[in-house]
Amino acid sequence: MKKLIILFISIFLLCGCTNKSYDGEINVLNWTSYIPYEIIRDFEKEYNIKVNYGTYSSNEELLAKISSSKEGTYDLIFPSDYMVELMIDRNMLDEIDISKIPNYSNINSLFLKQSFDIDNKYSLPFLAATTVITINRETIKDSIVSYNDLFSSKYENDIVLLDDQRIVIGMALQANGYSMNEIENDKLDKAKEWLLKLNKNVKAFDSDSPKTFLITKEVDLGVMWNAEAIIAKEQNDNIEIVYPTDGFAISLDNYTIVKGAKNKDNAYKFINYLLRSDVSKKITDEYPYINTGLYSKNVSDEELSNILYNGSYVKNIGMNIAAYDRIWAEIK
Repeated sequence: MKKLIILFISIFLLCGCTNKSYDGEINVLNWTSYIPYEIIRDFEKEYNIKVNYGTYSSNEELLAKISSSKEGTYDLIFPSDYMVELMIDRNMLDEIDISKIPNYSNINSLFLKQSFDIDNKYSLPFLAATTVITINRETIKDSIVSYNDLFSSKYENDIVLLDDQRIVIGMALQANGYSMNEIENDKLDKAKEWLLKLNKNVKAFDSDSPKTFLITKEVDLGVMWNAEAIIAKEQNDNIEIVYPTDGFAISLDNYTIVKGAKNKDNAYKFINYLLRSDVSKKITDEYPYINTGLYSKNVSDEELSNILYNGSYVKNIGMNIAAYDRIWAEIK
């Protein structure tokens, strides 16, 4: 009888652990490696709200997921600058009520009022990223300051690039002296030829974890987001991080609420939680992108000013994206 009672208690406790009752839920879709699991777990504990968390690797993948899902499938997503504008144009986002976000005051005003959503009617800044060149100085001694320095035959099959058509084609445009948002066909043709020439040196396209290729020494060069580069350097101090002289991309990722969100109030709670200075700091301590917080910033004012002055935001190019799609299909 005693054994039976112990067995019953064990089953009861096990069921209690695996079938926790929450007061609500939120369906989140975000970039890979952007919010530490600890942050999500702590939010669930504090608010008793279940976070159903999915990821994507590019803005185009995000757009495809939202476009192919039933209204109400997702509540909170984190599109980049140009994708925010595109989603606004397609009526895919709800307006944001900042009165429900007390920690709105923690946002650095330098990241507000961007051209893609000038009044921040539909979006608020989350994290910013920049593209950089990474170099393993243990094996590469050449001077590399420009995208054009990546063409040497010595680097065959030795480069990892982001799996992101706007960033990679934009890189090629900048290397040719053009805007990374160029839409003229002759300039896009030059960018395509540039990338086809570079292709023999490219081992992989990877947006999820390009740093891994450097850490494992599968490649010695990369063009990746700044946080990935910083983490790689933490693993191998021989890695040098360079802002290319041709220019570089700035990507500003944003809190946005999906049109028809079923858990909008919980989305506001989650946004407000992530904007808390202590939480915001924990995020960029683990994933060192540029913190958009006023009280938890992780780059100096001078460095931030230089980045914002010298970098370029990716812009919505409307129907001209078809030309980028065709180039990307040839490159990959």
